[in-house]
Amino acid sequence: MIVVREYSGRGFVEREDVCDGCWVDARTVNNTDLVRLEKEFGISQELLTDLMDADEQSRIEQEDEYTAFIVRVPVYDLSMEIVYYTVPLGIVLFPDKIITVCQSSSTAIDDMVNNRFRGFQMKKQSAFVLHVLGRAASAYLKALKELNRNANNTELELRKSVQNRELIQLLSIQKSLVYFTTSLKANALVLEKMQKSPFLRLKEEEQDLLDDVITDNIQATEMANIYSSILTGTMDAFASVISNNMNIVMKRLAIINIVLMIPTLIYSFYGMNVDLPFQRHPLALLFILPLSLAISAVGVLILNSNSSAAKRGGPARRI
Repeated sequence: MIVVREYSGRGFVEREDVCDGCWVDARTVNNTDLVRLEKEFGISQELLTDLMDADEQSRIEQEDEYTAFIVRVPVYDLSMEIVYYTVPLGIVLFPDKIITVCQSSSTAIDDMVNNRFRGFQMKKQSAFVLHVLGRAASAYLKALKELNRNANNTELELRKSVQNRELIQLLSIQKSLVYFTTSLKANALVLEKMQKSPFLRLKEEEQDLLDDVITDNIQATEMANIYSSILTGTMDAFASVISNNMNIVMKRLAIINIVLMIPTLIYSFYGMNVDLPFQRHPLALLFILPLSLAISAVGVLILNSNSSAAKRGGPARRI
C-alpha cells in the first residue's frame, strides 16, 4: 500500500496527490505497488528487489536521481514463528520528495506516521532520515526489554518444570537477539558513513541528533550482546540440568533392574530340570520368597550406600 503524506507543521497528514516535499510511504507492498514505484516514482528495479530481500544488509547508495539509505528495523508479528525479527527499510531521497519502502510495518515508521517525535522540522531531508533512525533505535531498545522480560518469565517456568514449549520459546528469543545484533551492527556502519558523508551537510542540531542516534544504537547493540550471552548461559545450564535429570532417572532404573534380577535368578534356578533344595517341600515358596526379598533388600542397601558415598565424595564400597 502506498500512502502520500505531507508535513503540516504539527505532523504528517495524508493527501491524494504527490507534491513537493511530501513523503511517500510504501509498506506491505505487492507487485502492483512495486511497478508503480518503478514507473511513476523512478526507483530502479534493482533497488526494489534488494528491499524485498529479507536478508538485505544496511548500506547507502548514491545515484544520479536519488540517494538511498537501506537500514534494518525491528518488526513485531505474532503470526510468525519468531515474533521479533528485522526487515530492510529503504529511505529514498529525491530532490523534491522522500520515499520509504518496507515489506512490512514497523514501529519506527508507525511513530513517524502517528507524530510520536520531538522537535521535528521537515526543513531538510536529512532530518527525516535521522528521526527515522532514532525511532528505529528506540524500537530496538523497547523490543530488547520485552525480549528480556519474556526470557525471565520463561526461565521461571523452566525452574518449575522443564517442558519443550519453554525451551522452544528460549530458542525463539535467542534467534531474535541474533537478528537484532546483526542488524544493529549493520546500522552502525550506516551511521558512521553518515558522519563522514559530504553530501548530507548536517547542521549543528542535526549533528547532535546524529550523535544521539549513534549513542542509542550503541546502547541497543550492547544490550543485545548482553542478553544474548545471558540467554546462551541459561540454555546451557538448563541443558546440563536436563542431562543430569536423565542420568538420575537412568540410575534409578538400573537399580530397579538389578534388584529385580535377584529374585528372577533364584526362581529361574527352580525352573530347571535338576534337583534343588526344598523343591519338593510343600512350603518351598514360603522359604524361597522371603529369601529372594532379603537378598534384594541387601542389594538395595549396598547400592544406596555406594550412591551416598559417591555424593559425599568418599570412597565407594566395592561390590
